[in-house]
Amino acid sequence: MPTVSVGRDRLFAALGKSYTKEEFEDLCFCFGIELDDVTTEKAIIRKEKHLDEEGDENDEEVIYKIEVPANRYDLLCLEGIAQALRVFNKQQEIPKYTLSDVSKDSMLQMHVKPETSSIRPYVFCAVLRDISFDEASYNSFIDLQDKLHQNICRRRTLVAIGTHDLDTLQGPFTYEALPPSHINFVPLKQTRDFTADELMEFYKSDLKLKKYLHIIENSPLYPVLYDQNRTVLSLPPIINGAHSAITLKTKNVFIECTATDLTKAKIVLNTMVTIFSEYCKRKYQVEPVEVVYADGRSYVYPDLSAYNMEVSLSYINHTIGVSLEAEEVTSLLNRMQLHAERSASADNQWNINVLVPPTRSDVLHPCDVMEDVAIAYGYNNIPKRKPASVKPLALNEFSDLMRLEIAMNGFTEVLTWILCSSKEISTMLNRQTDKSTAVVGNPRTSDFEVVRTTLMPGILKTIGHNKDHPKPIKIYEVGDVVLLDEKKDVGASCRRRLAALYCGANSGFELIHCLVDRIMEVIGTPFVPVGDDTGYYIQRSDEPEFLLGRQASITHKGKHVGTFGIVHPEVLNNFDISDPCSFMEIDIENFL
Repeated sequence: MPTVSVGRDRLFAALGKSYTKEEFEDLCFCFGIELDDVTTEKAIIRKEKHLDEEGDENDEEVIYKIEVPANRYDLLCLEGIAQALRVFNKQQEIPKYTLSDVSKDSMLQMHVKPETSSIRPYVFCAVLRDISFDEASYNSFIDLQDKLHQNICRRRTLVAIGTHDLDTLQGPFTYEALPPSHINFVPLKQTRDFTADELMEFYKSDLKLKKYLHIIENSPLYPVLYDQNRTVLSLPPIINGAHSAITLKTKNVFIECTATDLTKAKIVLNTMVTIFSEYCKRKYQVEPVEVVYADGRSYVYPDLSAYNMEVSLSYINHTIGVSLEAEEVTSLLNRMQLHAERSASADNQWNINVLVPPTRSDVLHPCDVMEDVAIAYGYNNIPKRKPASVKPLALNEFSDLMRLEIAMNGFTEVLTWILCSSKEISTMLNRQTDKSTAVVGNPRTSDFEVVRTTLMPGILKTIGHNKDHPKPIKIYEVGDVVLLDEKKDVGASCRRRLAALYCGANSGFELIHCLVDRIMEVIGTPFVPVGDDTGYYIQRSDEPEFLLGRQASITHKGKHVGTFGIVHPEVLNNFDISDPCSFMEIDIENFL
């Protein structure tokens, strides 16, 4: 969870009220954040430098370290926290963010060259006009960029933010990709010109910037932004130019975000402009910029429109475990910066229409709205209750029965990771590399790239790591796989499967076949001729992970439910297994 350090006195000034430590802790708890620590600036410095001497804390500014949810990017600075708490305390109305009325002819433009598509294809821009900085707000503005870079921007790999003094530049601007030797400018905090390749060498000794060099240093082209006079604004995602550096005297801030992720770039730009438009002469108003691509497409950014979400009142009450009236729910949501109104549905039930502002990128699903109602209502106010039943879900109960039956047949249960590498569900199983069915995350290592689509890799890896175990080895697993599914609101579906493997001096194909028949016998499904939908039957299959002619598909009541066969020698070799194996895998949800 991100921790935001803010000056206590400045925070209380922004809130218009002073609190004791205990009172502020209670306020944070009620809003869904946490006061993690109370310290001072000098104490932080002493801790970083491992100094023992104590200072006079009465003469030092008190710093509150506040822990905020990881998806609440609007709370990563003092301004965002203060505004959210003022709305929560009903001291302020929900801000209405607007775009300034700029004609098409006078609107600033960013022209995107086609070469950028090979390295960093997206750029988003906006202008904060007539902004007034003091030292504290200026530092907060810079600090928010750093926190966004480390959080949603994934250390600038997905999005890089550049902020510039617009009065030192002249539009229109261009976003280009050029060979590093063709890019020459004075970078921020430097006094001489560097070419881009010289900068790469120069910053390899810089503790802060060297960790970003890998993003572009091996590319033949580097992204770069110019103004009309060919003045370099920035070399994203590494460094801005010194010419357009913002200062306390800056009145007009030009913000550009270059990105490889379209959605995250929109969130980052909206977060920056909505929070700090508070300091503009016209509060909460942002000047748009037109981004023009080489193929003629053009877009106006930022998009500050609120989107509508409808949530049923019964869903909110049932999930939280309370009985709230529609008016009370709308009031609670308004305190959480979600403008809400009630509306009647076709069956005379109340629905809640929610307008989600550009600051609340975390609200994606009705459950997010329900959570905000619960937070504003107060978790301590939710009545305690015992579950109506402690009976397990039918699927879990059936899974336990399957485990018992397989164990009685002499198989040992294993539990393997649900995440695996993409090659383990593709090339290592003799399958084509295809990510169209696998859920791909944001992996930190190559061992955990995707969510498994089959239980086979985990079981084969278990055998590969225990090949010195006395033979035969008989193991099984009951676990979940995840498949992409456009019919689901989350884009994927989870399926419960049973897999078993025999490894020994011979393939043991007949034992795995017998296990399939035993499972069907236990659940009361008869063996029937091919095409008969009253029971199950097997047919020859052609799966690449099994030997041809030594495998079969299982059909249960007209639906394919699984496969079994002798594992292909190439697959065994991929998992460093020297003994023959037979394997079966069945989707047991089809039996419920």
